[in-house]
Order: sequence, then structure tokens, then C-alpha cells
Amino acid sequence: MNIREIVALLEANAIAGGDHLEEFNVENCFSADLMSDVLAKSHFNGILLTGLTNIQVIRTADIADIRAVFIVRGKNPEQPAVDLARKKGILLFSTKKSLFEASGILYEKGLRAVGK
Repeated sequence: MNIREIVALLEANAIAGGDHLEEFNVENCFSADLMSDVLAKSHFNGILLTGLTNIQVIRTADIADIRAVFIVRGKNPEQPAVDLARKKGILLFSTKKSLFEASGILYEKGLRAVGK
């Protein structure tokens, strides 16, 4: 599944990197608000769904090799997070869907959870 498909499924708005929607295929997804949990897994070609909006989300994504972050519940990220996402080349989106709903939609369409 590519980012463009995920954006459509989640009815998401691009905040950073919206011009790079075809660059990679997403292999897995992780849904979390606790960034230490995110760092405990391998995320190659994965995305993160979260309700957090601060710069730590982007720092965590960068360290964990996450290519795209989707912020749920219609929240908008803080400007430092947007700036860092652009600098690091991390795609950043916002969706009005809840974390539970967004996770379920992607699971139903075949995207699976991050492995060990």
C-alpha cells in the first residue's frame, strides 16, 4: 500500500511532504502515543499513527526510521514539529479519524502491525 492510498482511506490532509505520496510502499503501521513504545520496535517502511503533536514525535520517527506520521483526531502539529518533519523528509499528515478508527481502517485494508 502506498502513502497516497493511506491518505485517501484516512481522508488525511498533508502538512509536510504532500508532494511525495508515491515514493515508497508502506509495509506496516504502529499506533501509539507513548514514544518509548515506538522506539522499542523496528519500523522499516512503516508509518506511525498518533495523537501527539509535538516535536518529539518527529524526533522519534527519525530515530525509528518511520517515513510518515499521521496525527489523529483532527489535531494540528506544533510548528517546530512541522519544520523538523520538512527538514528530515518525514511525511506529516492530519486526519479527523480517531486512533482506533484509523488503525481499524488500515488493518481492514491489509496493513499489518509492526513486528518485533
